[in-house]
Amino acid sequence: MSDQDRLATLRKCIDQLDEDILRLISERARCAQDVALVKRETDPDVTFYRPEREAYVLRRILENNKGPLSDEEMARLFREIMSACLALEQPLNVAFLGPEGTFTQQAALKHFGHSVNTVSLASIDEVFREVEAGTCNYGVVPIENSTEGVVNHTLDMFLQSPLKISGEVELRIHHHLMASSDLQLEKIERVYSHQQSLAQCREWLDANLPQAERVTVNSNAEAARRIEDEVGNAAIAGDAAAEIYDLKILHSCIEDHPDNTTRFLIIGRQSMPVPPCGKDKTSVLISAHNKPGSLFRMLEPLARNNVSMTSIESRPSHCANWEYVFFLDIEGHVDEDNVKTAFAELSQEADVFNVLGSYPKAVL
Repeated sequence: MSDQDRLATLRKCIDQLDEDILRLISERARCAQDVALVKRETDPDVTFYRPEREAYVLRRILENNKGPLSDEEMARLFREIMSACLALEQPLNVAFLGPEGTFTQQAALKHFGHSVNTVSLASIDEVFREVEAGTCNYGVVPIENSTEGVVNHTLDMFLQSPLKISGEVELRIHHHLMASSDLQLEKIERVYSHQQSLAQCREWLDANLPQAERVTVNSNAEAARRIEDEVGNAAIAGDAAAEIYDLKILHSCIEDHPDNTTRFLIIGRQSMPVPPCGKDKTSVLISAHNKPGSLFRMLEPLARNNVSMTSIESRPSHCANWEYVFFLDIEGHVDEDNVKTAFAELSQEADVFNVLGSYPKAVL
């Protein structure tokens, strides 16, 4: 068989596979519509977005993935299919820390897919407020970075907000130095970016732009937007911001740590806990009585009941000087027996005890 004949045969096979894929996706979409009808018949106020179900589907797909596409590519494809099907049931408005082109928007699209309507807001406070008001179904906010630690503003909002956590997203962060035109490094007078991004690129900036003033703004995308018409200044932001604001990338991947990753939380108004999916996390806010050993007594039930704590952070309580609240992440779901027992004991020792949410661990 000649090369041309082999190519013709392979293309015919691809055409048939495309038809099969189209048919199966359409069948899945029709099934999603039927699911929506059944749900509405039983509960007019039903919630269509089910994070535990999506996590289960993605993990099952990845367990069965034999290649040649990577797990990351396969997860991305199926997220988009699920996103399009969910939009047939209920179009979602998802708030994020804007403007257009931020890493938070990328995290929202990674988690929900491109069939949602993303709503750009100017601050983390506004994301919380718009979700609380019901203008947006969910919000996406940054919570911690692998090299620079927690985002205190997000933690502080949970002290006053009734919103719950329904999911998390992990996003690999690559920072680029960009400008409106070609610039020599020694000519750059200012570098704009979010304070976390400036910190994540500190060593590179010290070595390559020691003369440049570092100016903090609300987001990387805001930095990119600001330098559209500023000659002699630069911004640190991601690929999306460079594309949206038509900027030239002067240097790529200037983050100090190549595995730089940021974790984001999905926040919503759900009154009932997200059901368990088998690989869950739970976030808790607690406050200890101000007496010797109180924090130890609060944490000891976790160890006694074989509950693994993955992180703990403290923040001022905003009620009195030198009093603190603690944010805990643990492995497991609030409905699991050992977690229930540990929390029952912990709550007896705590002055304040608030489960912020149980939710699926990030999938890729």
